Amino acid sequence: MFKEVLKKLGPGLITGASDDDPTAIATYSQTGAQLGFGMLWVILIAYPLMVTAQQISARIGRVTGHGVAWNMRRHFPKRLVYPLVGFLFVANTIGLGADLNAMGEALKLIIGGPALLYSSGFALLSLLLEMFVPYTRYVHYLKGLTLALLAYAGTAFAMQIPWKEVAGATLFPSLEFDRTHLAIFVALMGALLSPYIFFWQATGEAEEQKNNPGERPLKKAPEQAPEQVQRIKIDTATGMAFASLIAYFIILTCAVTLHQQGIHQIQSTAQAAEALRPVSGRFASFLFSMGMIGTGLLAVPVLAGSAAYAIGETLQWRVGLERKPYRAKRFYSALAAAMLLGLVLNFLRVNTIQALFWSALIYGVVAAPVMGMMVLLASNPKVMGNFTLSLRLKGFGWLTTLVLSATAIGLLVTFAAEG
Repeated sequence: MFKEVLKKLGPGLITGASDDDPTAIATYSQTGAQLGFGMLWVILIAYPLMVTAQQISARIGRVTGHGVAWNMRRHFPKRLVYPLVGFLFVANTIGLGADLNAMGEALKLIIGGPALLYSSGFALLSLLLEMFVPYTRYVHYLKGLTLALLAYAGTAFAMQIPWKEVAGATLFPSLEFDRTHLAIFVALMGALLSPYIFFWQATGEAEEQKNNPGERPLKKAPEQAPEQVQRIKIDTATGMAFASLIAYFIILTCAVTLHQQGIHQIQSTAQAAEALRPVSGRFASFLFSMGMIGTGLLAVPVLAGSAAYAIGETLQWRVGLERKPYRAKRFYSALAAAMLLGLVLNFLRVNTIQALFWSALIYGVVAAPVMGMMVLLASNPKVMGNFTLSLRLKGFGWLTTLVLSATAIGLLVTFAAEG
């Protein structure tokens, strides 16, 4: 039964789970440690925006048979598309470095030893799997890794939680407009609506369509639309619910333990796991660390893959994780470059928090225009044929764009104030 349900879930589930990468987990940990239950309501309001963004990107991929970058290049000026894709590649590379560092530090907490060596091993393993395991097989491993995120739910249930207080904080927001609350709100929205997941969702749909015999882009096979559109709705809603639920539990865990013990500053996921040990025991710390490694193994290939797809589609290369490396040399070169450059940041001892600062800043600037362009693409009959967005989905799409624009402005204002 479970296997049958899992088979029906695809890019949406993987994208949702990879959205909770180690760097996002650091954001959620800091939120709970610093503000306790005060920001749990953000997860609730962000969910429909996340589903909207992923539904739109999924429809673009399934209807056209190509990813977001391919469609952007075809329908928007190059002078606009090239910088956005370039910024995405840079931000993904920085994010890869931070994620690999977090995974290495997490394994060090569990077994001891050199974190850099572990980070290198994780990078090499992810790269080899993406290059030499066909997408149709690799995607099953990625689906399995989504279960690693359940470790965070297990961590929360391993401790006493005041559920009445938690429910009140979730359903009845306490709005405060000081710099701290604004900065954390902006950071949360940036973590939940990272632009790299827009690109991965669309290319994931395109890959699924190409690798399933009998399936074609919906523009060419409209008779397949009812089944595929319904599947996309379920897949994206499930994937984003999974991502939101895990983010909620991480904030909750750190609020119940660290915040209530007076530990209000957490600057990395490894620090969060280590701080949990004396407060809630070795088991909770172990679960937190294992979850970090599992979600890293899921997020790292998605980050590298989305960067390679974006660059490759923009420059009209042969792309696809189903292709052999020698048949898509430039695509796999871009993928390897993103992975290795991210790893190099660890050897250069680049400050993880500074890396996250720049990554968040770039994502904040890129997310709003990319979302706006996706809404325009998905509303254009030349792109989507008879499958343009409904009035309701288009409205939510522009609302999401507006929220991302406000988030980007808030991010710039916050960073300027801190500088």
